[in-house]
Amino acid sequence: MCNGGDYKPRRALRWEGAARHAGSCSPPGTGPGRSVRGRAPGPWAGGAGGSPMAAAAERTDELVREYLLFRGFTAALKQLDAEIKADREKGFRVDKIVDQLQQFVQSYDLAALRDYWSYLDRRLFSRLEDVYRPTVNKLKTSLFRYYLVHTVQTGRNDKAQEFFLKQASELQNQAEWKDWFVLPFLPAPDSNPTFATYFSRQWADTFIVSLHNFLSVLFQCMPVPVILNFEAECLRSSLIQEENELLRHKLFALQAESSRMKKEELEVEQAVVHHKLPAYVANMDRLGDSELDMTCSQRSTTHSLQSRGGFLSSFLSQSKKGPSRPPHPSGASPTQTGSMLLGKKEPTNHQGQSAEKKTDISTAETELCSELHAEQTETSTKMPVSSAEAVGVRQEQPFIVLSQEEYGEHHSSIMYCRVDCSGRRVASLDVDGVIKVWSFNPIMQTTASSISKSPLLSLEWATKRDRLLLLGSGVGTVRLYDTEAKKNLCEISIDEDMPRILSLACSPSGASFVCSAAAQSPISHMGFSAVSSGGKSMNQVPGKLLLWDTKTMKQQLQFSLEPEPIAINCTAFNHNGNLLVTGAADGIVRLFDMQQHECAMSWKAHDGEVYSVEFSYDENTVYSIGEDGKFIQWNIHKSGLKVSEYDLPSEATGPFVLSGYSGYKQVQFPRGRLFAFDSEGNYMLTCSSTGGVLFKLNGEEKVLESCLSLGGHRAPVVTVDWSTAMDCGTCLTASMDGKIKLTTLLARKS
Repeated sequence: MCNGGDYKPRRALRWEGAARHAGSCSPPGTGPGRSVRGRAPGPWAGGAGGSPMAAAAERTDELVREYLLFRGFTAALKQLDAEIKADREKGFRVDKIVDQLQQFVQSYDLAALRDYWSYLDRRLFSRLEDVYRPTVNKLKTSLFRYYLVHTVQTGRNDKAQEFFLKQASELQNQAEWKDWFVLPFLPAPDSNPTFATYFSRQWADTFIVSLHNFLSVLFQCMPVPVILNFEAECLRSSLIQEENELLRHKLFALQAESSRMKKEELEVEQAVVHHKLPAYVANMDRLGDSELDMTCSQRSTTHSLQSRGGFLSSFLSQSKKGPSRPPHPSGASPTQTGSMLLGKKEPTNHQGQSAEKKTDISTAETELCSELHAEQTETSTKMPVSSAEAVGVRQEQPFIVLSQEEYGEHHSSIMYCRVDCSGRRVASLDVDGVIKVWSFNPIMQTTASSISKSPLLSLEWATKRDRLLLLGSGVGTVRLYDTEAKKNLCEISIDEDMPRILSLACSPSGASFVCSAAAQSPISHMGFSAVSSGGKSMNQVPGKLLLWDTKTMKQQLQFSLEPEPIAINCTAFNHNGNLLVTGAADGIVRLFDMQQHECAMSWKAHDGEVYSVEFSYDENTVYSIGEDGKFIQWNIHKSGLKVSEYDLPSEATGPFVLSGYSGYKQVQFPRGRLFAFDSEGNYMLTCSSTGGVLFKLNGEEKVLESCLSLGGHRAPVVTVDWSTAMDCGTCLTASMDGKIKLTTLLARKS
């Protein structure tokens, strides 16, 4: 029960609107209204007594009564009724609270009036921020003046004198009361210029309305227990069910459309097969065996060349891929064709039978080659499906794209883009030091924005109190930023000799965070455009890896980096925070035991720097991407044991290049996450020149299967994230033109 003791709000109270709507007893026309019953509707309108919470409390009381009666708790029911009857907050009904104050005024009960106002101040007003205390004091002063005016108007000067006798010690030192002590002794105070305003009906009505509106807005902004939100939660659940039904209908429509498109493409493919015969078949009547073998060998070589550039076709949209698969040409086995896919490389042999055949080519064969070239050009123009499928693209997409939205509040290249652990908010950072915090459910809107005076190099959400952001700068400081209060809570200095904070990672418990600090890079002394973009090339400089306490913001320890201190580019915790994996500029991946605070194992992972590291879904392995363009899976139970290795295109690993007019090029080295996994660790999201690309992860295969291209970007994507907190996966892809695409995916059930 609310009147059974002081409640503890679940969050700090602001109640900002109260002061704005209450004012300080402004005249009619400029204040909140003209009368209590006829006030203009506002955010407090509706429900019992003008307060939505009052209506909710009344309905909840009835439900509790019904429950107690059903359980036979009659004693508790009687106690509840007695408590409700004696409730001094009147069930949060503002009109009854105002009526109670007026009743004390009309009955000249000064002691009860003071006691009731003190109760309201202790229970409600004391929880307001200090900025609203002057408004509360003005309302209290106006209430006492309202009492004095009533005593004088009704001819009870004895009550007015009693008021000053009892209140003298409190009021004599207040400047606003110094002229009021003569009020009981004036023959006609209503005509006195000092007091004439307070004796008008206009002032009394304005005061009552201001008090009413102040309490209404106060109750509206006050945090409430979960039980009072029962009906709102029911309504929200109903809306979610309706939204799910709409999405289900949309899914069925998309499936029907996909089936129709596949059928049409199959019909077109069949028409092409029946009506467009290859040239070597059309000319078969005038070819000998040797010429036919040579033709087949030439076609085999052509298909092999096409498959060499196969990773480019994996970025084509799924709608451009047909169901057909070209037959394996003679002279090239299925194994040899698969070796051309994006993945592990195997030695191939493309020598055809033509090497053993005649060297003299007839005129008919020359014409055949021309026809073959024309036929292949036309086929590659009309049917790009062949090259697309040559890189291992799956026939059926594992995900359905429900929607794709764009966040365009940034005006320069993005460095970081991270979803918080609740999956409700996104923090993004660009190279100009602009930080944006924004939500996307139910609508996309910016909730906080900040511009850093010093360059920022790293960003990370705090895991507990997920309203907080950790920001690492290029001048040796780490800031703790409150995204709701929109201010910096504290700023700590790490090391003046190592001013670049390259990476931040908060432990899952939220008790601590690791910080990677590095010395200035030699590249910072060059006139290179990558510097402003967070360049890390030539990053072979000393560095430190430090552990800090989140609550005290004090350093706990410094990790030992063997064989020598080096800049740590990327860090990641496992699910319980017992393990920490790091990737460094020397190409070494290090695994730290966070209970013993020491390096458990390390191994040379890449030629060049390590750009990004993550634990796998089962946390038995870690994945890394390096400067050498390799995507490698490592067994953490055996140091340096490679589980799988894949080649990635440069547009997935960086450096990222954005070309402009007159030969201008902007170069950005990797800074944020380069890959992210789905909720079960079966699929990986990476960067590309036109958007995010999803790959199927399968340890038994020697290739990465590109299963979906998200697209939507006109500039290279430089960082990605994949939030699985909601039922539908949310993919974030951020590019060098400052655009962030938010793609909602629905997993197709097998």
